[in-house]
Amino acid sequence: MLKKNSNKNKSRRNRKLKQEKMLMDFEEDSSSSGSELTPTRKPSSQHNQQNTTILSSLRSLLLVISSALICFAAARNTITWHCQRFWGASGDFWQAQWDRFLDTVGEDPFNLCVYGTSILTFCVYWLFGGIYTILDITNKPAALRRYKIQPGTNEPVDTKRLLKVIWCVIFNQTVVAIPLAIMFYYAMKYRGLTNVRELPTFHWVLLELAINILLEEIGFYYSHRFLHSKYLYKYIHKQHHEWTAPIAVTAIYCHPLEHIFSNLVPPFLGIFVMGSHVATSWLWFSLAILSTLNAHSGYHLPFFPSPEAHDFHHLKFNQCFGVLGLLDRIHGTDTNFRSTRAYARHIMMLSFIPPREAFPDANSCKHKLGKQ
Repeated sequence: MLKKNSNKNKSRRNRKLKQEKMLMDFEEDSSSSGSELTPTRKPSSQHNQQNTTILSSLRSLLLVISSALICFAAARNTITWHCQRFWGASGDFWQAQWDRFLDTVGEDPFNLCVYGTSILTFCVYWLFGGIYTILDITNKPAALRRYKIQPGTNEPVDTKRLLKVIWCVIFNQTVVAIPLAIMFYYAMKYRGLTNVRELPTFHWVLLELAINILLEEIGFYYSHRFLHSKYLYKYIHKQHHEWTAPIAVTAIYCHPLEHIFSNLVPPFLGIFVMGSHVATSWLWFSLAILSTLNAHSGYHLPFFPSPEAHDFHHLKFNQCFGVLGLLDRIHGTDTNFRSTRAYARHIMMLSFIPPREAFPDANSCKHKLGKQ
């Protein structure tokens, strides 16, 4: 009995000693922090290491951002300087060439604005559109088929359908476009024509191109969306959507009314608002043609702007009405597109890896995983 009591006393003493030690630890923590007596734990070394890592990452990020900003500012000034020299190198080289051109063809504003514009746009369209068409007819080189947005379509293109497109495009470029070019000329004359002899400065051309791009986006988006209304689609715009997988030369395969109000008027808006020089208008129209040929080409080629959005529009009809995608985002007319793999591919590819291999469809990913 005595042994049992002594053991009980010892265990009680041990418990008291443990409690006193715990209280002493808590008091030390509270005195160091200046707070009330509360059971706190000392910060671990792992937590300190984590804080140090975050701070070092922030320092590295700030260093990278500041370095990038300095490089960007330096590059911008250098590029601007080189472009200015390119534009006006060798004692106004471009102005001298323009004067020589005018001495050859004459400087009648009507001829330059109407016939000059018609010939230039016709040649640009069929020179570059013809290259795409040869690819579609011959299916060669075969390596380019890896860059098809809709694989298996137009391989090769149907000849009868192609001839129908060519006939319609030439009709629009001549019978429809030339009379409208005359109307555009008189609109510019009413606004006030610029001096044909004097080329604009480099910075002014850049500004005009920016305004042209913005106004074309506005004009094309709303006219294009209006063409998709139930009152107009069946009778006008449906012709253009015969090609759910478009090819380059179908860019202006459309009803004459659509060609006027959706293809010709929107690019002219900026020219009219800015009162552009005829040379600037030629540059802008050439860029607009190259853009629409690429958008309808059916190929997502390396280092070219992505045509995924407009190709998706031809496939689904009610998405991606604009050129830049700016108004589509504002109006929410690209929500379905942004939920697809096509949206992941909607970037300029800076390597020779085909977009469908860089961003494969979900089904193909599952298939590959299943095989493994």
